[in-house]
Amino acid sequence: MFTATWQYEKQMQDAESYAEWREAAIAYDIAMGFDEWKGSDESKHYDYVSIRKRLAQLRRLRTKKDNEGLLFTLNEGIHGNMGGMGHGRLYSKARFGTKQVINDYIEEIAAALDHLAKKQVRSIPEDEKIEFFHRASQCFGRTALMLSGAGTLLYFHLGVVKALWEQDLLPSIISGSSGGSVIAALVGTHSHSEMEKLFDPEYLNDEVAKEVSFMNKFSPFKKKQIPIAEVREQIARIIPDLTFYEAYELTGIQINISVAPAEQHQSSRLLNAVTSPNVMIREAVLASCAVPGFYPAVTLAARDTDGTRKPYLPARKWIDGSVSEDLPIRRLARLYGVNHTIASQTNPLVYPFINDAKEQKNALEIIKDATLKTSREWTLASTKLAKRYLRFSNVISNLVVRVESIASQSYTGDITILPPSRLYNPLQLLSTRTKEEVLQMIRDGEHSAWEKVETIRLQTHVGRTLDRILDKRNEGSYHDAKKLRAV
Repeated sequence: MFTATWQYEKQMQDAESYAEWREAAIAYDIAMGFDEWKGSDESKHYDYVSIRKRLAQLRRLRTKKDNEGLLFTLNEGIHGNMGGMGHGRLYSKARFGTKQVINDYIEEIAAALDHLAKKQVRSIPEDEKIEFFHRASQCFGRTALMLSGAGTLLYFHLGVVKALWEQDLLPSIISGSSGGSVIAALVGTHSHSEMEKLFDPEYLNDEVAKEVSFMNKFSPFKKKQIPIAEVREQIARIIPDLTFYEAYELTGIQINISVAPAEQHQSSRLLNAVTSPNVMIREAVLASCAVPGFYPAVTLAARDTDGTRKPYLPARKWIDGSVSEDLPIRRLARLYGVNHTIASQTNPLVYPFINDAKEQKNALEIIKDATLKTSREWTLASTKLAKRYLRFSNVISNLVVRVESIASQSYTGDITILPPSRLYNPLQLLSTRTKEEVLQMIRDGEHSAWEKVETIRLQTHVGRTLDRILDKRNEGSYHDAKKLRAV
């Protein structure tokens, strides 16, 4: 068995596509006996009796076409952690998937929603249906993809996005800070057909070669830095000159870019189509990538009502967003009702403080988690004391504020995608990369995302179903309104 599992692990490692990885992962689970674990309902980590009972009830009602009874049962609650089925341990034992009863239950919820959405179901008034779907969507919540600060490791994010996009699992809410903002902006300003072209292997190779040539020219460790005008020119080459609202209208994706104030006593911002619809995305990316000490702070720009570009809050300058809000979980929750997050985390500065396991498996992990929390609390206490007694020095005071901000943040999501190796040197975050290194980072991002794809598919299936149903109805309402205006 050891020989067989080693062979399947090698196949997963060498996979050139998600289909190849999936086949090897399933074979690995069979060889390890995990397929039997999936087929058995029993586990101490969730209430499998309630899940099985509710699944049978939903199936019976849908088969009988008891639409009122189905609506009543669904109204009892639709959420991603029914009976504890969202427990992290249920998704970490096997390489592919989880308990079959959980999979069946999620599929049945989606099937029930699709059934009620049909026009043929006339026993429930349309306005009552719409009210139910909106309420169910609000209760279930939404998923966001958060791309961390990355420096030149941003290509790992590109691989993650590519993997999710190819599986039609890319969330419509995406945040990015520092290097992550480049990828968020890239995705959120290009149409579906343009994304197909971007991820074509030949085109990707050509673009990577251009990027590497530029980065090698623009190294912060060289004595002579490239003028900011050339940085703007490079950003302009890959990101269209759009406002946040214009980008949302084009793609339907809510881009969110974190920026931090260059001055003290100012608040960080999360720029998007809701809070700052007229702000230009290019300047937002430049600001979020402005690493203190290496690149100058940036003044944002906005498009006026007559289309004129002008400074946005001209008295303020902005810097690297990861300093103050690497993963803006709370703001995304407030703005969009996000309660499920996928984090692509590439910042080696925070790796020592990340515990990817949502649930501790043993005493050693419990001790590690407690140690990390204690270290964070001591760091925060130290910064508070430093701010009190070192006010005379602006340089030290600014440094203390940055350290406090970094220590107080959360750097993981409900699902966290990490590079295969955490041994990246933080001093190389801004160093130049070869074309081979960049392409390897993209492949690493894809492989790391493949390991989470089935978990993401399961945990977002109901939310994606509700979004699709509501989008279809909103589209119909939009076309009806156009017809009325024409008359």
